[in-house]
Amino acid sequence: MKFRETIYLKDSQTRVDKIVETLSQRLANGLYRIGERLPSIRRAAQEHGVSKNTMADAYDRLVAQGLLQARPGSGYYVSRRELPQTSPAPPHLAAAVDLVSLLREQLDRHYEVRPGDGRPPASWTEGSELRRHFAGRGIAGSSADDFGYGHARGFEPLRDRLRLMLMERSITAKPDGLLLTHGANHAMDLIIRHFLQPGDTVLVDEPGYYPLFAKLALAKVNMIGVPRRVDGPDPEEFELKLARHRPKLFFTQSQAHNPTGGSLAPSVAFSLLQAAEKWGVLIVENDAFADIVPPESPRLAALDQLNRVIYIGTFSKTLSASLRCGFLSAHPSLVAPLTDMAILTTVATSDFVERFVFGLIQSGQYLRHLRRLRARVEAANEKAVDALDQAGLDVHPSRVPGFYLWAEFRRPLNELDLFQAAVRQSIFLAPGSMFSPQRTQGARAAIRVNVAHATDPRFLSFLKSAARSSA
Repeated sequence: MKFRETIYLKDSQTRVDKIVETLSQRLANGLYRIGERLPSIRRAAQEHGVSKNTMADAYDRLVAQGLLQARPGSGYYVSRRELPQTSPAPPHLAAAVDLVSLLREQLDRHYEVRPGDGRPPASWTEGSELRRHFAGRGIAGSSADDFGYGHARGFEPLRDRLRLMLMERSITAKPDGLLLTHGANHAMDLIIRHFLQPGDTVLVDEPGYYPLFAKLALAKVNMIGVPRRVDGPDPEEFELKLARHRPKLFFTQSQAHNPTGGSLAPSVAFSLLQAAEKWGVLIVENDAFADIVPPESPRLAALDQLNRVIYIGTFSKTLSASLRCGFLSAHPSLVAPLTDMAILTTVATSDFVERFVFGLIQSGQYLRHLRRLRARVEAANEKAVDALDQAGLDVHPSRVPGFYLWAEFRRPLNELDLFQAAVRQSIFLAPGSMFSPQRTQGARAAIRVNVAHATDPRFLSFLKSAARSSA
């Protein structure tokens, strides 16, 4: 049945906005089946009382949002992939929306006359020692705003360079789909603050990244572990726990996994994404060691193209733990509220740090550093595996050498006693139980070993003694 729809516009709403809103609501209400072909641009334009260009723009926006799929020569179809929707803003963020807008103007400057600004003008500080100090090191540019907060999403040239680096990993990030952070932990903190409320449930790698567990515990979020195998999270356990617990997020690390050192296999990655799409869960992929593993290594974000994967990276592992610079990349609809959260909690990242990192990349120094680092990591892994084996521990070397190995004792052993014995000899250990969200009882005693320190004679002697005493 043909009909002509009258469009009523809200304040500041365009005709395209209204059509997108209307069709999105119809799709959400199930008025169109998955895979169903929508009316042609001409027919839809007649129904909505708009031009074909306006209708084509609306359809394109729905495609960009993942709600429609464009098939050249055929038309537009309801997408089989449901776009991850942003969660309602947490109460503290919703209540602060006007304050976020005021803070945003401090970063993304749109007004020429600025009596409402919260900082002195750049002209008051540009003659200070800071400009001379940083300019001599190629950090600060010649912008009049060098001493401001910087951009809301971080230093733009570095963001552009990161998008190119992501393309090398087969990940396409849109300009407004990348946010610079104070490292990977800051990125995870923003995600937890935005998406999760006390009592919510998430899935995590087990064993997995213990600082993440601490953040989730602080937020009063329930953690369910997914067993981590040599080739990645167990797909069957993953889907089983998706069905049983209906989590909001799944936190994982694909390559050079911390703490096991394992790396994701393509078949496992495919299974994980199929299950995530089926059950409507977002995946947070921490790729902290991306720059020391091959760019073609399997990544969930590459297979998914940031549809329901939030991708995290950092320079803290490859440059310096004190150089707090990282990023997250996701669909722009997810990055926008995370940017607001970052503004509200930290105002801005460090423009000087980001300029410094960008300078290292542009000058080629970072690439040369990575070549040396990769060579050291590969050599250390080879020696560490042999040394730990001779000390009486079982190690599963990774296909892709990273910073860590997971070493299990061959006989029963109390990890707490082991840790305390190591302390008495001034040896710092990372017990395996620390990397389990529920501190699993009955699991084999294990330690995470940093390959850079794995062949220390005192450490190896301690391990041999511990292995003998447990016999």
